[in-house]
Amino acid sequence: MTEETQKLQESEKVSEKKDDNVIFIGNKPFMNYITGVVMQFTKKGSKEVIVKARGKFISRAVDVAEVTTKKFLKEDNIKVKDIKIGSEEFKNKEGKDINVSIIEITLTK
Repeated sequence: MTEETQKLQESEKVSEKKDDNVIFIGNKPFMNYITGVVMQFTKKGSKEVIVKARGKFISRAVDVAEVTTKKFLKEDNIKVKDIKIGSEEFKNKEGKDINVSIIEITLTK
């Protein structure tokens, strides 16, 4: 096996491990996230897409999931498969440990 073939196989393994079907919600414009979810289902052929958010972005994640399923992909019969909630602990800017709420919404075909 050539060195190039080995590198190619290793890079494919890394890309398989990546969370390609996960959309992390943050400060970007709302429609960017909708477009991301739609692209995962249509262009990349994903059977599942996970919308993740923390803290103040949780409501935006719910909005993204709802608008995507009810408006943009209505004819594709996309449904909410699972919703997971929890909290994560991390250090803020001052070095203090704080808990922040998290949500994962799994959409499926």
